[in-house]
Amino acid sequence: MEIQWICKSITEFDRRVLGELKNIFAAAFFMLFLLNPEFIVAQNAVSPGEFIVEPATLTNLGFHWYISGDDNRNATVEVEYRKSGMDEWKEGMPFLRIGDEEVGREALHVHYITHNMLAGSILDLEPDTEYECRFTMKDPDGVLGENVETVTVRTRAEPKAAEDGRVLHVYPPGYSGERQEPSFTGLKHAYYGAGRGDWAVVSERPVEPGDIILMHAGLYKADRYAYVDSLGVPFEGTYYLTAKGTAERPIVIKAAGDGEVIFDGAGNHRLFDVTASAHHIFEGLTFRNTDIVFAAGFKGGYGATDLTVRNSRFENVGSAIWTEYAGSRNFYIADNIILGRKDRYRLLGWFNPGIYGENPLKSYNAIKVYGSGHVIAHNAIAFFHDGICISTYGTPENEEHLKAVSIDIYNNDIHLMADDFIEADGGVHNIRVMRNRGVNTAQCGLSAQPIFGGPAYYIRNILYNVPTGCALKYNDKPAGLYFFHNTIISESSNRSIFSNGHFRNNLFLGRDAPGRPIMAFAMATAYSTYDYNGYRSNTAGGDQYVWISPQEGQIRDYSLTGADAQGFPTLEDFRLASGLEMHGVEVDYDIFENLHAPDQTDPYMIYHAVDLNFRLNPNGRAVDAGMRIPNVNDLYRGNAPDLGAIEAGEPVPIYGPRGLNPDHPFYR
Repeated sequence: MEIQWICKSITEFDRRVLGELKNIFAAAFFMLFLLNPEFIVAQNAVSPGEFIVEPATLTNLGFHWYISGDDNRNATVEVEYRKSGMDEWKEGMPFLRIGDEEVGREALHVHYITHNMLAGSILDLEPDTEYECRFTMKDPDGVLGENVETVTVRTRAEPKAAEDGRVLHVYPPGYSGERQEPSFTGLKHAYYGAGRGDWAVVSERPVEPGDIILMHAGLYKADRYAYVDSLGVPFEGTYYLTAKGTAERPIVIKAAGDGEVIFDGAGNHRLFDVTASAHHIFEGLTFRNTDIVFAAGFKGGYGATDLTVRNSRFENVGSAIWTEYAGSRNFYIADNIILGRKDRYRLLGWFNPGIYGENPLKSYNAIKVYGSGHVIAHNAIAFFHDGICISTYGTPENEEHLKAVSIDIYNNDIHLMADDFIEADGGVHNIRVMRNRGVNTAQCGLSAQPIFGGPAYYIRNILYNVPTGCALKYNDKPAGLYFFHNTIISESSNRSIFSNGHFRNNLFLGRDAPGRPIMAFAMATAYSTYDYNGYRSNTAGGDQYVWISPQEGQIRDYSLTGADAQGFPTLEDFRLASGLEMHGVEVDYDIFENLHAPDQTDPYMIYHAVDLNFRLNPNGRAVDAGMRIPNVNDLYRGNAPDLGAIEAGEPVPIYGPRGLNPDHPFYR
């Protein structure tokens, strides 16, 4: 029993007295244990602590519940939920038990031990709806304290303009047609008032909460080297927007509907700096020719909150939206087309550029966020280094409101990356990566580099053409991973270790890459689990299933490396040795209606999602081969859930902007 906390609380004694007290307490505890050995069992009982309700998103809710005790890690939290006013409770997925996992990278001085807790999400709810949520903690060894938490939480509504907002009309320089009043030339004129040159920063008539700035059709391209340019952004060409709207009265900047509105950065570094803003909506606009379109936050500094960017187009940009501020929250980034500057015609990695030479960093991340409550949904992204990222922030902050929690990344369509499709790197709890499609990446598919406890949910994602065999990246010892119902057309042979990972109902189909296994089970914790997954081995032979795990009797081992791997040629051999995948199956490409592996003769070849069919063959081996996971696959057809991202007979999800023609590429 640890008694150090008792001594720390008695500050009036000197250190020698404290030392004697500690010895006395230790001796007393030892005698108590000798006389009553059953007393030690109390450490296996769980004591509930603080219950945290994380920021709600539009369709998901996240929670974590601190605990002490439960040394044998068998405490559970059952989840139930219902719309307020309804009678019937629905079953949610039980919380993940987290605690004492090591995360980080020694070379960067990041060493983090996860806190003892149980955490989880309630998924796929209705926006702007109130839910009652009930959580019941159980432990065969006993619960020391109140074991039921019931909370009422409302999902967020999609941001919208105030119905009675003041309407301001903005026209481009040189506009000579009829104007609607009040009218302004350029955004700065409407947002801050008139001003050119040094007077551009006077801002005597700032925008007000609830204002709706309608941008009329035309080109808004400043001559940033002209001292008195009419758009009022001299030298940098940056719009610094610092006003504060409210949830009920956001500041809206949107296209008026009379033609395309183009903000052209003319090659500048930042087009909009919104780091000091709150509750802004940008809608229906085109942005181009700039390094960073929306600079929205800096680590250790300050950043925007409640930023919405939707139904817009980004062309020839280095990054669309970027915040690394821990206090940024509630971004809504949806239904945008975002096109970078990378090579459009061949698959080039930054690390292995191959025969085509170097691949410079002309575009970085399409979207990068940190903080909480963000929703990144239904965007079409192409030609970047990385697609969608959580900032690789390092050690999480101690304050609950500054952690990267409750972040949703779903239904995005990602094409041709030089590095990764989606990076959840830096996420802490309840990171939800769901129903995304990624085709062509030169490095890795889905990254967890690292996750600081989790759970991070990777659900129903599709990956195709990851020629490195790094479909899943676990660098820096991530902890708390859920992989459910993903379809991966690539090997996942990364041998970096992870903790507390759980894989169910996935499909991993190899591409016949010579000398590469279909799967590396690189587990630093003995309580990581795999079952009900489908695998297609590479036909080149050799060991197709690689297992790294603590030795029998150990619960964790962070000294493990790829050199500790054991190899097995078949799934049955692996199953017998490991006890994992007791219900796993081996499959082939005939499980699909019509899908083939990428061509191994040309690793730089580009594929297009519109030409690929990921639907299951209703008579294939993947149908009815999965297990039920509450709140994930409740609506399965047949006798059991199917493996992979798309249940047989169900419609294909909408990937990318809603309303875009799904039969054509999203770029031109």
